[in-house]
Amino acid sequence: MMNLLQQIKNRRLALKLKQNEMPMRIGISRQQYQRLEAKGNPRLDTLELIAKGLNSDVMLIPKEKLNAVLAVLESDVNNTSLPHKQPDHSDEQKQLSDDPWKGLLEDKDGDEDDNGN
Repeated sequence: MMNLLQQIKNRRLALKLKQNEMPMRIGISRQQYQRLEAKGNPRLDTLELIAKGLNSDVMLIPKEKLNAVLAVLESDVNNTSLPHKQPDHSDEQKQLSDDPWKGLLEDKDGDEDDNGN
């Protein structure tokens, strides 16, 4: 398993972030971030800031669960490499632009109004 600093760098690259963009995302100096990514030993609060800046979470994984977690992550990588078709909401958006009040005044049961109309 690669070390934590390499994982941070790989995640940053996967997000297509440049090293000089990270300090602004997490609120530390450029020099501090560069030193950290190169050979640093981040404090826990700094590590949590970095994780947040990389849209990630810091977590402890029990050794007995590590293989299961790695398998899930690997299957997720394989599934996300396929292009996902985004749902087409153009009809829904068109209907809402024609009638922005559509559905707002209907009851949950589908009744149009209190008079049964």
